[in-house]
Amino acid sequence: MSHPPTRAEARRLLTAKRLLRQDLTRYGLALFGISGLINILALTGAIYMMQVYDRALTSGSLNTLLALSILALGLYLFQGGFDAIRAQIMVRIGARLDKRLAPLAHRVAVDMPRFGFSTTEALERGRNVDTLRGFLTSGAPPALFDLPWMPVFLLFVYALHPLLGAITLCGAVVLSILTVVAEIRSRDLTQSSQQAMVQRNITAESNARAADALVSMGLVDRAVRRFETANAEALALQTRGADVNATISSISRVLRMILQSALLGVGAFLTIGGHMSAGAIMAVSVAAGRALAPIDQVIGNWRGILGARNAWVQLRETLGAMPEERSYLTLPKPQASLKVEGLTVASPANGRVLLSDISFELSAGQALAVIGPSGGGKSTLLRALAGVWPALRGTVRFDGTALNHWEPARMGELVGYLPQEVNLFNASILDNIARLSEQRDSAAIHAASAAAGVHGMISSMPEGYDTQVGSHGSALSAGQRQRIGLARALYGQPFVVMLDEPNSALDAMGEKALNETIRDIRARGGIVIVVAHRPNVLSAVDMLAIVQGGRMIAFGPRDEVLGEKAGRVVVPMEAASGLAAGVA
Repeated sequence: MSHPPTRAEARRLLTAKRLLRQDLTRYGLALFGISGLINILALTGAIYMMQVYDRALTSGSLNTLLALSILALGLYLFQGGFDAIRAQIMVRIGARLDKRLAPLAHRVAVDMPRFGFSTTEALERGRNVDTLRGFLTSGAPPALFDLPWMPVFLLFVYALHPLLGAITLCGAVVLSILTVVAEIRSRDLTQSSQQAMVQRNITAESNARAADALVSMGLVDRAVRRFETANAEALALQTRGADVNATISSISRVLRMILQSALLGVGAFLTIGGHMSAGAIMAVSVAAGRALAPIDQVIGNWRGILGARNAWVQLRETLGAMPEERSYLTLPKPQASLKVEGLTVASPANGRVLLSDISFELSAGQALAVIGPSGGGKSTLLRALAGVWPALRGTVRFDGTALNHWEPARMGELVGYLPQEVNLFNASILDNIARLSEQRDSAAIHAASAAAGVHGMISSMPEGYDTQVGSHGSALSAGQRQRIGLARALYGQPFVVMLDEPNSALDAMGEKALNETIRDIRARGGIVIVVAHRPNVLSAVDMLAIVQGGRMIAFGPRDEVLGEKAGRVVVPMEAASGLAAGVA
């Protein structure tokens, strides 16, 4: 019952993939051509040095020196201009990639926690886009585009003297071998280091979310030690990878210096023997250094290249996880029934079956309370009915139509969902109740807040509906978060309202308002399913289900189920006496 992207999202995905391929082709060819001009113009220094030594100095002509200098200056300016254009193109490619892919990667990241991934792992998919954008604006791409133009400099050196060309070629081969060694030694370390960093961040996130418990029970030191262990493992892998990269980079630099000195020495020998001019020695040194510079830069940026490659692989997998566009029949808002047929649900995290073969049916105007021991499958049932967790087997139908046949963008018309742990959006109360809708329906917002009994509470706040709730609703109390979450679930009068322990943080007045809300939903022809551990909510429902050990062991009218089953099931609501008292 996983939700595929909406039509608009699917179109954006297909468009992004197509435009990305076009960008890589079009800009790749343009960058290759510009890099060719840059590398050809990079011969300016070598030719200038040769002409100054062999022509200007020997002739003693200041006019010749001035003309050569003006020509060289103009060529350098052209080279710098093309270099700036190439850098700007890379920046814009990175920005276009981020603009197109970041929202799609975030779409998958939002879905990932439903399938057992941690929040840190989910957000890592979005960071892959940042990694790629950072790589495109680094020094690595220019070096990669310069590599194919190395033969220009090798041919130039070879033209001055074949022996010097052979020495330069050998140096290029040795540096290329070092690049291969860097790939072999760094590939696994980079992946392991990235995984270790994710685990470290998961530990940090877990500690931050449990801050209250850690501080109140004096567990901060233990939590920090767990983080320290995870951090040490990540640092060890990063250090090993950095050591490999630094060692190979150092060897590369030393070999370049040795090679340039060797070229100068051999060039001097050839000049003394009358086989070369003095200017040619300087030209060879400049051209050889320029020929080997891209390889040296690639080796120096190798960790970044590997990181970008891993990010691209993960991003490609992320986009591949999004199903292709599908068409949906525009159906009227359901108003008759909710039917569950043989529903079986497994944990997305480990695949363990949590709920087996659940079947029942509710009609408009009915309210069902789901009770049973902790860990029995009550919350799992609501997650499956709301489409949060996919079903292993079975079907959920609204007015006879399976849940996965409804367009995801219309899920708000079908379901209002209040999870056990209420997480509010980092926005205003108004935006939370309106479900981040850009078109704020004031009447619907007021109706939802009034139905949840929170209009008065919100109005008493200094900023009213514009009050910012903070990250995870931290600016509000638990009871306030729960009641605002209830108003969000009621917004737009969805057909089925699912409430997971909605009274866990409510006082007596809040519970009374909750019961009134349930009665109001029933009166307008909606369906309510509420998971309850406290008995007071039972007075507002007419149907009762008992879920225990992943199975529904009882379902039917409330009074009948209470009379038949309450005494024979472990229910954390003071068993039969408590249940009966709740009904009264």
